[in-house]
Amino acid sequence: MNQNEMGRAIAGVGAVAAIGDTAATVFDALCAGQSGVAELRRFDTREYRTQHGYPMANQAPDRPAYATRWLIETIAEAAAQAGLGDDLTGIPVIVGTGLRELRSVELAWQAGHEGGAPDLDFGPALRERFGCAEVHTVANACAASLHALGMADDLLTLGRADTVVVAGVDTIAVSMFAALDVVQPRMTALRPFDARHKGVLMGDGAAAIVLRRDGPALARLRGVGISCDAGHVTAPDPVGIVAAMHDAHRRAGVRPTDVDLVLAHGTGTALNDAAEATALTDVFGAARPLVTAIKAMTGHTSGSSGMLSLVAAVASLRTGRVPPIPDLVTPIHEARTLRLATEPTELAVLGVAQVNSFGFGGVNAVAIVEGAS
Repeated sequence: MNQNEMGRAIAGVGAVAAIGDTAATVFDALCAGQSGVAELRRFDTREYRTQHGYPMANQAPDRPAYATRWLIETIAEAAAQAGLGDDLTGIPVIVGTGLRELRSVELAWQAGHEGGAPDLDFGPALRERFGCAEVHTVANACAASLHALGMADDLLTLGRADTVVVAGVDTIAVSMFAALDVVQPRMTALRPFDARHKGVLMGDGAAAIVLRRDGPALARLRGVGISCDAGHVTAPDPVGIVAAMHDAHRRAGVRPTDVDLVLAHGTGTALNDAAEATALTDVFGAARPLVTAIKAMTGHTSGSSGMLSLVAAVASLRTGRVPPIPDLVTPIHEARTLRLATEPTELAVLGVAQVNSFGFGGVNAVAIVEGAS
């Protein structure tokens, strides 16, 4: 994941989430502090303590292949902005996901289909829609889409491609919802870095970018740092997170004092928030960049969450606007020295942003992006 001096060109972006159906509407909603939390109606939640998540507005009726449709929408938006149109012939596509089409598997099982659900692989649908022959799927838990970003940068560095489409997608599935319900109390909001946090709520989401070796850019990718500490199945390790941040800074050729904004992983869970805040304090110290966390408004969109944050970072670099962490009242002890964005903010100087993404098993990924001059 090495960068040339100028960085890679991010030529187009696309996004859908509970709060918007394009990258622009998602970012405007984020900057307004708009939450997409809602009662889930896609499946019966009466037996669970929690009935809420961050679903797409068009969540009913429940049908297979939602994730594939959202993936196609975001790739089409990013490709159109980059001037590629609908023809991605010869362009590799790398998709990061935590759950793939897990909800489709559940629906197939409920319908009595044996052997699993059809069309679980994103490849056939993307080839039919865009003509792309090379489609790779990365399933590195919640850090998947930023791992996919690192792989895309490797393809450019090795001369394997001049343009790569990178995307992330996930949808709320019953099995993941039920597993989380077992370990956390009834809740109606995800609260990153807030002492009132109780746990994570899942969200639907997809995001995509077009990454080029060079050329006109909305912003530039300077580097992607990755670590895998494997210290614990679910508990993040600050040491591994720090290693990923240092790796990203080294590859990007930046120092902590160069970073103006951090889009944190910020899941609203006690272990993640404490570990991430500890790592941010360790790495940045007195530099104190502004820190925000968009999962308060989108929910945790699993493998797509890093790419959603990256799309938000690109918009912040272009506009100077920074989404807040809404309703953050009392920061947790570990975050007491962080400069948290509790209100919508416009920064006069915003040149470099960092995006954090961490997953189960200590798979960590950190991206550094820079405004396009």
